[in-house]
Amino acid sequence: MKRHLTIVIKLGTSSIVSEDTHEPLVSIIGTIVETVVALRRDGHRVIICSSGAIGMALHLTGEPRRPKHLPDVQALASIGQVSLMNMWTQQFAYFNMLVSQVLLTRHDIADRNQYLNAQNTFASLMSRGAIPVVNENDTISVQEIKFGDNDTLSAITAGMVQADYLFLMTDVDCLYDKNPRKHSDAIAIEVVEDISDLDVDVSSAGSSLGTGGMGTKLTAARLATAAGVTTVITRSSKPGNIASIVRYAESQKAAAKSLESSLELPAQSTPGIATPDSSQAPDSANSTTTDIEIPPLHTRFLPDPHPIRDRYFWLLHGLAPHGTLFIDRGAYTALTNGAGLLPVGVVDVDGSFGQQECVRLSILPTRESPLSEAEEAGRALVNYSAIEIKRIKGLSSRKIAEVIGYADSEYVALRENIAFFKREGSRPGTPSGEREKDVTPKRYSLGRLSNYVAG
Repeated sequence: MKRHLTIVIKLGTSSIVSEDTHEPLVSIIGTIVETVVALRRDGHRVIICSSGAIGMALHLTGEPRRPKHLPDVQALASIGQVSLMNMWTQQFAYFNMLVSQVLLTRHDIADRNQYLNAQNTFASLMSRGAIPVVNENDTISVQEIKFGDNDTLSAITAGMVQADYLFLMTDVDCLYDKNPRKHSDAIAIEVVEDISDLDVDVSSAGSSLGTGGMGTKLTAARLATAAGVTTVITRSSKPGNIASIVRYAESQKAAAKSLESSLELPAQSTPGIATPDSSQAPDSANSTTTDIEIPPLHTRFLPDPHPIRDRYFWLLHGLAPHGTLFIDRGAYTALTNGAGLLPVGVVDVDGSFGQQECVRLSILPTRESPLSEAEEAGRALVNYSAIEIKRIKGLSSRKIAEVIGYADSEYVALRENIAFFKREGSRPGTPSGEREKDVTPKRYSLGRLSNYVAG
């Protein structure tokens, strides 16, 4: 049975507004709308994360370039957002489709109840067949509550709605190992299992109208894949490619499941690159993979098989940290086994924060290690302020009231208020006798996708 998917499409300013004239790119916008309509008619739910308000305003006001002063930028955002939404509303009206506006700042989702309200609103909008158009609320945003760029906003939106796909539309076909504008021998990277294994040049900056570049897209891909969202980078001037890529990726998943069910998965002939072996796969599985339509060039980041969702996703990505707790290895081990964070496990504190504010958790190799050797591992909502934790760090919980005059909790942070970027212990363990043999690196695929099968 055909799956009904949730797809988030992120469009930067340069995708829909000319950098030179600031006029809307009507032909591309029309193709985007037709693509979304086709996806909706196939039963999929679609969210558009659209920049472009300031670009639209520059066209309306006749100003030559994006201003530098915050009040001027916010004024243009206010002017342009109206035109941006009018454009989307008019375009979708030709197909009798509803459009809604969702403006967010990080402050809006920092409160857990507001985050859940936003999540429920998205669900209600999509159940009505509406197409939410999301943008950062630049008119009221200040640096402390900004997402920073719409790549990050789109990834957080995709995680919030537990999307199946996030498309990051850009001005190149895919991710390359080197900047293709500077190096003619740049190689396309088309399938990535683990972003941390990538060694690529992300020096390309965003457009003169926008704030993002390839670096922000990799950050967004890391965030979205951790939430279980397949993330795709592809060319914005060819939005019709989205449907082809979705069909291809879904066919790949079906082919992989077919091979798994046959218990005759093909061997990997080259470490790090998965290629099917026709001599080992059954004929029916081979016909499934060879009949798959070859998609347009793109980079596909595979989702984490053990995604971080719901409250833990909110803790990691919905909140801005106000400081750092440095903890010892023993405390980290206890946390991964389900315990809360006790004062005795805290080595040092950095920053200024109050009760129930978010902080980074960084692990020290030993209690004597310099803070520069700490590795950031997650986030926590703390029960005590920075000043109070500095006074009780390293002590037994029995001494909390004696030192600071009260003890609301024996824990610096409850386990339910702690989330880690890596899900320790969540993946099946390898028997000890086999562990040393498993040295296959994470997969990525260079070049065309024609011989690659992956979920």
